[in-house]
Amino acid sequence: MRGKKYVALFMMVALVLGAFAGCSGSAESAEAETVKIGLIAPTTGQVAVYGQAVQNAVEMAVKEQNLAGGVLGKQIELITYDNKGDATESVNAFNRLVDNDGIDAFIGAVISSTSLTVGPLAVEAGIPMITPTATNLDVTLVGDSVFRACYIDPYQGKVIGQFAASELGAKTASILFNTADDYSVGLADAFKAAFEAEGGTVVNFEGYNGATDKDFKSILTNVKAEAPDVMFLPDYYNTVGLIADQAKEVGVEATLLGGDGWDGVLGVSPESVEGGYFANHYAKDDPAENVQAFIAAYDESFGELPNALAALGYDAAEIMFAAIESAGSTDKAAVIDAIANTSIDGVTGHIVFDADGNPEKSISMITVKDGKDVLYGKFGAK
Repeated sequence: MRGKKYVALFMMVALVLGAFAGCSGSAESAEAETVKIGLIAPTTGQVAVYGQAVQNAVEMAVKEQNLAGGVLGKQIELITYDNKGDATESVNAFNRLVDNDGIDAFIGAVISSTSLTVGPLAVEAGIPMITPTATNLDVTLVGDSVFRACYIDPYQGKVIGQFAASELGAKTASILFNTADDYSVGLADAFKAAFEAEGGTVVNFEGYNGATDKDFKSILTNVKAEAPDVMFLPDYYNTVGLIADQAKEVGVEATLLGGDGWDGVLGVSPESVEGGYFANHYAKDDPAENVQAFIAAYDESFGELPNALAALGYDAAEIMFAAIESAGSTDKAAVIDAIANTSIDGVTGHIVFDADGNPEKSISMITVKDGKDVLYGKFGAK
């Protein structure tokens, strides 16, 4: 009787242990089946056109990679959250990706302000992070695990300032910038320094609050009085459209200049920015084979032509896939080292990283001609 009880007890323990072993094996198998990559993008809110473009491109890159066999022989599982362009939403989303979803690597966030918020969290967690589109200088300075696929604001502003003076021959410039946005302030400062270094004179350097201001006519009246050769508007396309429309109403005749935040302005105010120039990460009429292949695939997938944010999102994903493959595992430290040693021909140019995680590449200067974005040329800082 006692022997039977021990047999029964032994069998019960064996079943329990077997169940635990089965659960453990199942969890390990599940972890081994996929490589988990997190993505945070503002797919709703004021800059949704940027977030949706990045999400579309990353999803397309994941689909292509999975069809080609994935990475390390595993399929990529993309886990996406909408941060609405908000810092708090970004923190919450990143914490979910790390604590609940167990991501191996992270792509995002999209705009500079939210990337500045998430970057320190990625460093603390040791997560490899590539922001496709955040151009603020400080984004990658928080730690070795943070990279970007785009050029930085100081570099962009410097190139535009030199372009205005050297290529356009401008002698005077007005600068209107959004004091509530680090991106706008950084570009304004860099443009001013570069333009003045080339012998130009800044006749207006005026700020506004992009979160609240909608009427810019008093500032633009000051600009008109100075009659500058160029007017630099380093802000995002919605605000640029408002200012450009009002500049036309007031009678400002300066050639308008902008940064990559202008991408999408043709959908808002094409007539008012006609003849203007802006820096961008790539041009849709660039004849390069990989550029045209990307554009064709994106158009087929989403029924529209990709903006520059989509191109950067695609490149960020390709960099991450290549780094994981090169690392030979999803070990986070190994992936970070592999990203740092990247050398890849992307849609937005040949990409290698400097010591601060910033790519070194040329800038496409776009001009608005007959209501279309046209590649004027590619320029780098002197």
